[in-house]
Amino acid sequence: MTPSIVIDRVTKNFTLRHARSIKEMSVRAFRGQSLSDRFRALDEVSLTVHQGETVALMGLNGSGKSTLLKLISGVMQPDEGSVRVRGRVAGLIDVGAGLHPELTGRENVFLNGAILGMSRTEIERKFDAIVDFSGVERFLDDQVKFYSSGMFMRLAFSIAAHTEPDVFLIDEALAVGDPPFREKCLDRIRELRGEGRTMVVVAHDIRMLVGLCDRGVTMRQGRLIFDGDTEGAARLVREDRAARRAAGRTAGAARGEGRG
Repeated sequence: MTPSIVIDRVTKNFTLRHARSIKEMSVRAFRGQSLSDRFRALDEVSLTVHQGETVALMGLNGSGKSTLLKLISGVMQPDEGSVRVRGRVAGLIDVGAGLHPELTGRENVFLNGAILGMSRTEIERKFDAIVDFSGVERFLDDQVKFYSSGMFMRLAFSIAAHTEPDVFLIDEALAVGDPPFREKCLDRIRELRGEGRTMVVVAHDIRMLVGLCDRGVTMRQGRLIFDGDTEGAARLVREDRAARRAAGRTAGAARGEGRG
């Protein structure tokens, strides 16, 4: 099988700043408190996704899923290790990413299409299909800063889905919008899957991921802990959710006893 995405021992760190103003910095310095901490979002992650695979990237919030997608898309670079991607990459890493708020929907079709690698001729050829799929035709000549989050997502998804990408990345985009449009998006994803496109999908809806994807990868605290069938990946996420809820109840009970 031909690899589409090769992630080799990737590490990514972020700096968490505890003080923004000069006053806050001075107070923390006087108290001997640190001004920032290093946070490791990804810790030596390795993963190969082959052409035509649809991979569900699962894990709780803060597990490193979105950071990994941003490295695959090229939005970020790893601190250590390497990320190699074969072919054109498109998708939704952030809802509305690539849409300029001061431009109209019509102008954003051309802008975002160009950002995603389409030529003007290609955009013009697909323009009517993009607009029809998005369902925002009535508002096409309004600035997108006046769009609802659902309209943002519909237009952004429609543009990305018509770029004919080799690799399609989706991060929680399906969490926004009404159920009929979400189903429309899922139908389009299934079409892309049928065409042999490589896809990596992040969503909190585990049942949807299990039904949509043929492989599951589970992240936990920046590490890849499972790579196999979607049911196995989903089971670990459900266990992590249950453990987090139990920890929350225990912490809540302890606070209540302390107040008593």
